[in-house]
Amino acid sequence: MPTTLDREVRATRATKTPLNRSQITGFWGAWAGWTLDGMDSFIYALVLAPALTELLPRSGYEATPANVGLAGSILFALFLVGWGLSFIWGPLADRFGRTKVLAATIFTFAIFTGLAATAHTVWELGIYRFLAGVGIGGEWALAGTYVAEAWPEDRRKMGAGYLQTGYYAGFFLAAALNYTIGATFGWRAMFLVGLFPVVVSIMVLLRVKETDKWERAETVHPHVKHESSLKTIFNAQYRKRTIVAAVLLTVAIIGLWAGAVYEPSAVVQLATKAGMDKHDAARMASIATGLLSIGTIIGCLALPPMAEKIGRRKTLAVYFVGMAASIALAFGWAFYLPNGLVPFIALLVVLGFFGGNFALFSLWLPEQFETRVRATAFAFCTSIGRFFGAIVNFGIGAMVLHMKTLGVPIAITAVAFLIGLAVIPLAPETKGQELPN
Repeated sequence: MPTTLDREVRATRATKTPLNRSQITGFWGAWAGWTLDGMDSFIYALVLAPALTELLPRSGYEATPANVGLAGSILFALFLVGWGLSFIWGPLADRFGRTKVLAATIFTFAIFTGLAATAHTVWELGIYRFLAGVGIGGEWALAGTYVAEAWPEDRRKMGAGYLQTGYYAGFFLAAALNYTIGATFGWRAMFLVGLFPVVVSIMVLLRVKETDKWERAETVHPHVKHESSLKTIFNAQYRKRTIVAAVLLTVAIIGLWAGAVYEPSAVVQLATKAGMDKHDAARMASIATGLLSIGTIIGCLALPPMAEKIGRRKTLAVYFVGMAASIALAFGWAFYLPNGLVPFIALLVVLGFFGGNFALFSLWLPEQFETRVRATAFAFCTSIGRFFGAIVNFGIGAMVLHMKTLGVPIAITAVAFLIGLAVIPLAPETKGQELPN
């Protein structure tokens, strides 16, 4: 029979540390920024065809399907390069604090997303997307760092899962906006909606106080304040985990971005083959994106409890296997079926669930680095993969142009997850460990 002490211990374990007003406000500011970040990222995929169909002739090129596909790949690669350069925000956040720099990243991607609505040529659109990428890429690292440091130890792991749902809620929001605003007012109106995050950046800047962990680190380590945090993450203590984390994130970025970015185009092709007109096919792409987003949100919420039960490495392995299988089946099998629209969309939901693997990095990366270099490490590891993602994206574009098909080139990216499975054992297992100071 349970004793009074047993009941008190269980009650204590069941009661989570309450969040104060600043922690709640900070989380919603970070979540909203990450949501609008996801919305901004996916707006481009949704408006790719109509935007390039209009801008290519103005830039001196014929708007053929092949040219639209190639130009889309080049512009998305430029976006990823800008995203890769966003590692500059990490050292700034370790030097000057999380909240102000987080607000600056949101402000940057919002302004240049809005300016994309004014583009008159493909080159102007490419420049605006590149600069928006610089801002977008920094948001995840700083939002993840902020939540990890600001939330109590017994809540921060689930907080990582909650935070990551924002990005895919942004996918859902982009799909809903494309279904309504985009379908009615066109692609320029979609980019103008991206100005809204400016409001979020102002709220974050004015209402959220700096994390206690960062302030304590500034007090405890004043002698290292001016040391290069980027240099520190490659010293003997951190070099291996920095490289391994960067490789694993590269794998995740290559696989998920290939599937998610080309998903609307694939759905449009399948819907057209099923007899839908251009308007209905575009709406079907929005519905499919919404379902993909719902699947990913569920995957993000399921991940932290799994990571606490079986560990970080085994959890990532499960999600990587799921990603490899769903990408290969969706683009390598369902895409080529005579009536492949329904099975393709069903597999997109599965792909979305395992795409929640990014939530693990929001949980796992902060556990591997101390406070004074945490934002730098997070920003670097999440950014470096975008450079390789850009290279792969060029390759995918070339393969699509050469093979005259979208499915097989995307399906091949499933191989990246097999490489990731081989690298996972090299990463440190941090299950049960508290966030280092």
